[in-house]
Amino acid sequence: MDIPGPARTGALSSATAGKTGATAVALAATLGLAAASWIVAVRQMTGMDMGVATRLGSFSFFIAAWIAMMAAMMLPGAARAAVSRAQASGVRALPAFVGSYLAVWAVVGVAVYAVYRPHGSVAAGAVVIAAGIYELTPIKKRFRQRCLERARSGLAFGLCCAGSTIGLMAMLVAVGVMSITWMSAIAVVVLAQKLLPVRAAVDVPLALAIASFGVLIILAPSLVPGLAPQMM
Repeated sequence: MDIPGPARTGALSSATAGKTGATAVALAATLGLAAASWIVAVRQMTGMDMGVATRLGSFSFFIAAWIAMMAAMMLPGAARAAVSRAQASGVRALPAFVGSYLAVWAVVGVAVYAVYRPHGSVAAGAVVIAAGIYELTPIKKRFRQRCLERARSGLAFGLCCAGSTIGLMAMLVAVGVMSITWMSAIAVVVLAQKLLPVRAAVDVPLALAIASFGVLIILAPSLVPGLAPQMM
């Protein structure tokens, strides 16, 4: 049975309006939560940064701070995926998507808390060099490409994005897990990689720069702000 022209036009207009509304709500909710998380993270982290000698404090404090950090750093780059999920399944699916996405990062935080110890510049530099090398691996490329594809569930999207950015997160933990400066710098790189396609002309120099930074940390830690004072 054919649908009359005006009715079909009305249905299409309604569907378009629904998608527009879902897009607006998803963007506002995701970016609003990210902005609020930046405020919380900065307040929690202020005065905590001791470079490579940073101590994490109690488990509950660290996990709360870590989740706020990850929401602040990762949600802007996840906004496109959140919009896609809201358009496909409705706005009601958004909390579950964001919640399961952040749950992946909460598990990463638990692992960080379990293995982290205050360390020296040599250990920090080695981790940063490894992070630079990871940027050039096929597994990093595969995770990043999947992170750029259409969102499935928040859990699947979170796992892909964790695989894509785990090297950068290790770098953050190594140079100053409670450093607002490093958190901000790495957040910019993470956002760019979530929004831009994979391009060797950009990705290879970035990887080499990260690895070179690791070498600098080992050979001349006094040149890296936030590291040298802790060596005294």
